[in-house]
Amino acid sequence: MPPTATPTARKRCRKTRTKKVNPRPPIIASKLAITEIDLCPGREHMVCPDCRTWCPITGMNGIPKLVPHHTDRAGTPNPRRCTAGSDRRVTIDVTVGFWCTTLTEAAPTIAARRATKVLPKPKTVSAPAATQFTPAPLSAETVRRTFRQHQQQCRACKGEVTGRNGQPLPCHDGERLAVTFLRLLRQEPRRRAVRDFFAQERRRFDRQYEAAAPSRAAQWTAVLPQIADADTRRAQLPAGEAPREAPTVPRTTLRPGPTLN
Repeated sequence: MPPTATPTARKRCRKTRTKKVNPRPPIIASKLAITEIDLCPGREHMVCPDCRTWCPITGMNGIPKLVPHHTDRAGTPNPRRCTAGSDRRVTIDVTVGFWCTTLTEAAPTIAARRATKVLPKPKTVSAPAATQFTPAPLSAETVRRTFRQHQQQCRACKGEVTGRNGQPLPCHDGERLAVTFLRLLRQEPRRRAVRDFFAQERRRFDRQYEAAAPSRAAQWTAVLPQIADADTRRAQLPAGEAPREAPTVPRTTLRPGPTLN
């Protein structure tokens, strides 16, 4: 018996011309999704509702219908024909212009539904508490430098900003810095005296602490024998038996027994 040759699919024409018509109800083009039909002149295609395969539409000038087409095994030696959707009539109730407009409007909507790249959220450092701030000492020299820097950058302090009457406008920030500088300059002698007083008291306290260190060590050495004697007597037990009227301490765990009715 001669071996059986492997069947191959016959090459089908691009637009099959046949008089067969599928008896099923026709497909309404307006009921399909806008992305499931292509009405470009000369290349009309649509997705078959039965096998979900793109196939050409023939007979656009007469009775439009789907051409006979293969389904999931298209392009293989053993293709399977879509018998339910082949030669099925198509009702084109949508114009080419309306289809193009709807497809153009749907493109941004489809792009907006695509997942965007997830950007990592930057890690923010928590602000320190108010008690953790170390206030900088305010001095007249620091305010003077800030005032000079402000004068170099402020146009109002230079007299370049004028009002409606042509008069130069004052700079409130510069006035505040100038007042602060003059106030700190007047208070500087008193502040310096207070700082010197606290520094002197600190040095005096350090000298007293260093002088009292040897005497404090000698006092501790003098009371060490008394402390050792008190520890020894505390560790000794009194002679004789324990008082009988005192309750004894249980050495085992007591558990409640059964309740008698």
